[in-house]
Amino acid sequence: MAWLLCALGLVILLLAGDALVKGAVNLSLRVGIPALIVSLTIVAFGTSAPELLIAINSVLDGKPDIAMGNVVGSNTANILLVLGFPAILATLHTSECNTRKTYIFMMLATVLFIALAFTGSFGTWQALVLLAALSYVLFDAFRDAHLHRKDAALNAVEDEEEVEGADPDMPWWQIIVFLLLGLVGLPLGADLLVDNASTIAREYGVSETVIGLTLVALGTSLPELATTTMAALRRQADVVLGSVIGSNMFNLLAIVGIAALIGPIPVAPEFLKFDLWVMMGASVLLAPFVFWGWNINRAWGIGLTAAYFGYIAIVLF
Repeated sequence: MAWLLCALGLVILLLAGDALVKGAVNLSLRVGIPALIVSLTIVAFGTSAPELLIAINSVLDGKPDIAMGNVVGSNTANILLVLGFPAILATLHTSECNTRKTYIFMMLATVLFIALAFTGSFGTWQALVLLAALSYVLFDAFRDAHLHRKDAALNAVEDEEEVEGADPDMPWWQIIVFLLLGLVGLPLGADLLVDNASTIAREYGVSETVIGLTLVALGTSLPELATTTMAALRRQADVVLGSVIGSNMFNLLAIVGIAALIGPIPVAPEFLKFDLWVMMGASVLLAPFVFWGWNINRAWGIGLTAAYFGYIAIVLF
């Protein structure tokens, strides 16, 4: 029953997160907030809402190891599995995506996160440092996007901003329904997932850290995996690398930053000895694809996917 309720919680989380994004995006556009700002803020936060709610619920329930494991495990899964598995089916043409600056920001965020982890826990001052770094990243992204649109206007090039979840014909009642589904479903799904993941951990005699690194992290990475798989099959994967890098950076800076303001997140010794360094190593593996223009072909896909399952085996056994 715990496995079933855990799966139900995950499904509710994913559906509620999607509903919240659609409702918030269309409400924002209706009241006149520019599409650019909606893309950089509401969509970014909304798509990470499941991970954020899991982190907050874990801290409130006195199970912060699940929150920490979810972030570290999700970042590792995003690189090794979310990029690796689709590349087995079709080459990801990541050489077409210019993500150098974002990648450097992600690596700096990773180094900052690991340095703060060695203070022993994420508390208020560590959270403020992470959120300050996030604020700079968002400001830089907004400035770059604004300059890009200004250049496009000067060159008389149409540059209409497309926002995920936007529907110009969506009626008000539907926007309200999406918002309510998201606001009710997210805490419900997070509560189900965290409580039953802890039950599974106790039943199988494993720690909540391991459950966070494996079951919860893999579950919250499934939407990204489905997206990249479909993109690979449609030969439209040129921006996948950028979205994975952005997601990882957001996980490190925003999710732990916000959750640590709710309550302290102690860092278990196993994170400092092994898991954080695996996350760092996986991040470094992206360098050839970012700086040298390599595509993620089938051989790379097999290697990355095998590395992920090897990591899971080490964590579990």
